[in-house]
Amino acid sequence: MEFSVHWTWLTALSCLLCMGEVDCICTEEKIQIEGGNYTLTKKLVAGSLLIYHCPEGYYPYPSLTRLCQPNGSWRPRPKTFLHQRCKVVECPDPTVLEYGNVYPPQEKYFVYNETTYECYSGYTMRGSSMRVCLPNGKWSGFTPICSHDSGADCADPGIPAGASRTGNIFGIDDKVKYSCDSNLILVGMKERVCQESGQWTGKEPFYHEQHTYDTSLEVSQAFGSAIKGSLATLEPTDDTQEGRTIKISKNGTLDIYIAVDISDSIEAKDIDKAINAITKLISKISTFTVSPNYEIVFFSAEVYEIVNILDFLDKKIELKAIIDDLKNFKVDEKNTGTDLNLLFMTFLERMSIIKLRVGEKVFKEHQHVFILFTDGGYNMGGSPEFTLTKIKNLVYMNNTGQQGTQSRENYLDIYIFAIGAEIFDDDLQRLTAGTGGSHYFRLKDITHLEETFDDIIDEEEVMGLCGLHTVFDESVKDASRKRYPWSAFINNEGPSKNCIGSLVTPQFVLTAAHCFTFGDLPEHVTVIIDDGQVKDKKVKTFIIHPKYNNSAKADQGVKEFYDYDVALIQLKEDVNISSVARPICIPCTQETSEALKLVGVSTCLQQEKILFKNHIERLNFLSKKGDLVVEKEVHAKLGDNRDECISHALVAPGITTRNPKDAVTDNFLCTGGRNPRDDIACKGDSGGAVFKNYDDRTIQVALVSWGTMDVCKSAGDLGSKENSRDFHINLFRIVPFLKSILGNDTQDEYAPLQFLSS
Repeated sequence: MEFSVHWTWLTALSCLLCMGEVDCICTEEKIQIEGGNYTLTKKLVAGSLLIYHCPEGYYPYPSLTRLCQPNGSWRPRPKTFLHQRCKVVECPDPTVLEYGNVYPPQEKYFVYNETTYECYSGYTMRGSSMRVCLPNGKWSGFTPICSHDSGADCADPGIPAGASRTGNIFGIDDKVKYSCDSNLILVGMKERVCQESGQWTGKEPFYHEQHTYDTSLEVSQAFGSAIKGSLATLEPTDDTQEGRTIKISKNGTLDIYIAVDISDSIEAKDIDKAINAITKLISKISTFTVSPNYEIVFFSAEVYEIVNILDFLDKKIELKAIIDDLKNFKVDEKNTGTDLNLLFMTFLERMSIIKLRVGEKVFKEHQHVFILFTDGGYNMGGSPEFTLTKIKNLVYMNNTGQQGTQSRENYLDIYIFAIGAEIFDDDLQRLTAGTGGSHYFRLKDITHLEETFDDIIDEEEVMGLCGLHTVFDESVKDASRKRYPWSAFINNEGPSKNCIGSLVTPQFVLTAAHCFTFGDLPEHVTVIIDDGQVKDKKVKTFIIHPKYNNSAKADQGVKEFYDYDVALIQLKEDVNISSVARPICIPCTQETSEALKLVGVSTCLQQEKILFKNHIERLNFLSKKGDLVVEKEVHAKLGDNRDECISHALVAPGITTRNPKDAVTDNFLCTGGRNPRDDIACKGDSGGAVFKNYDDRTIQVALVSWGTMDVCKSAGDLGSKENSRDFHINLFRIVPFLKSILGNDTQDEYAPLQFLSS
């Protein structure tokens, strides 16, 4: 909240009375910022943190924050001759380039300034030949390097903007060392060594100002790259294996420790966003059959535990309970002081107990991931570095790649998300650990971190798992495809209508039989799925359910009969499986049992009871809107509610029978009506999936077939009328047909689905 009321008279009075333990109130005098604004964490009382804010491309100068002291003064004090203002962002000096020129030569480089780089004759340019100073205080692109073929074992590592380097010999075991101006902060390694592989150790360092930050895209790419290997089942350790690579797998367990700093130097909005991001992370991991153990805490002077990792070992905790506890957590008065060492001691204690309980051999195979949100400040408990050393010794088992042994450094990853107005970079960087990418991220805010956590789970080995999807801001590119990656449009050149379908394997699309008529040929049909390659997919064949016969009951008062209204389209080439194109789950397959977390041998009936557990079951379907789809909501009337629902079939055109069950067999689900009010499918929605989301996995339970009334002809409200009903083919009733094609293991054209035996 921002405050603009001046409390001068109240402050003066309170400070006149300020005696003993009574704190004075700070004033708003001389703390205004030109070109920006400020917020206060605790109004104007002692301990309140004043945080300055500026528009993009500017930063607060000379102070980022001020702290209200018990005597009523601000620290640092406002300066009489150096007024607080928003200053244009500068980027580090790029003219450190060796063996080349930088244009234009300037004393300082400000946001949106462009630079170009040219090498001297005989030298070759590597990196970016043109760079732009970005609003976050970094240069775009990559460090430009002018080098020539010297026969060295390692390539010239270059000099990052704002830095200087010692060391110009690049043979094996030779070192280069970096330093920078005292006003800049180093992120990365000060020293790099040329290895026998011809690569330099570590990553290129970069230097930045206190106001510099990582963009959400940078965090997404770097954190995603770094943590991909950690979300995995660990295969049994093979000590003779060279360079063990850990990757996401379909089954597995790992230990994840998550901590959020709630001390008064962290704004409440950042704490809330961190909670949302953590909730998204653990929810998305749970969509796989990976089953991590979690320790989740908030910390300040004390550690406030949301979940104890030992309860996971004892199977005493459910994921939903964790998410509920996270969302219900209140900081209240818990944010006094910060003891960062106590946090690491808590994690060390948990890890030590796990080692005692599971034994050293099993513990040796555990992967440990720490994810911390903090500014790195602490005022009690001392430095956590000694405790961190103990943690490393516990995991590494004093084995970090000595001669003849396998390094265990990739069994511990510590990721730091630096949040807050003032960040202690040096202290925090010393707390990171792990191999294979960045582990330290400096955030201006964490608005997009939820999306970042959504993206990091998209790995090739799990990409084809059915029902995976992402849910976040609809303004994000490809948001609709990522939310409904199984959706497909079906265009038929013949007399039949265009339809919607659902990708059920890389080569098959499920849709309605009435999307085809006698005489249609595969070359008449095109399936549109934007998988990043060719959108228009050619059809090899389509198979209509053998029992589908639209005129079967014409002489019984049902002009158009839609029982068994289902068909499978086989594509000529597999869809490229990715985050924007992957299959939906369908009933009675082993993958759907895994999505529903059914352990051991499972049955179709178990799946059906989970998905249809209520007599009025909330479901969704998709309706085409231009080149996109929109999600609609319906409620299937089951059990005692079904007969009343299907009775409205008698109002449909072409139905003269008095028995609704002549038109609506047991193979249909019934939706519609106003209790509760449902959406109604439009023409063009036929064949689309009727689905249910279960713990972030999507399971198709039916497909759109026919309805009693075309409410879409009328303008405005497209909700159900009192007697309008839709009928959808229940996929649980046509499993034999699906299994005969999708589960056919006697052919070698495509990988069959594994259907349940009962």
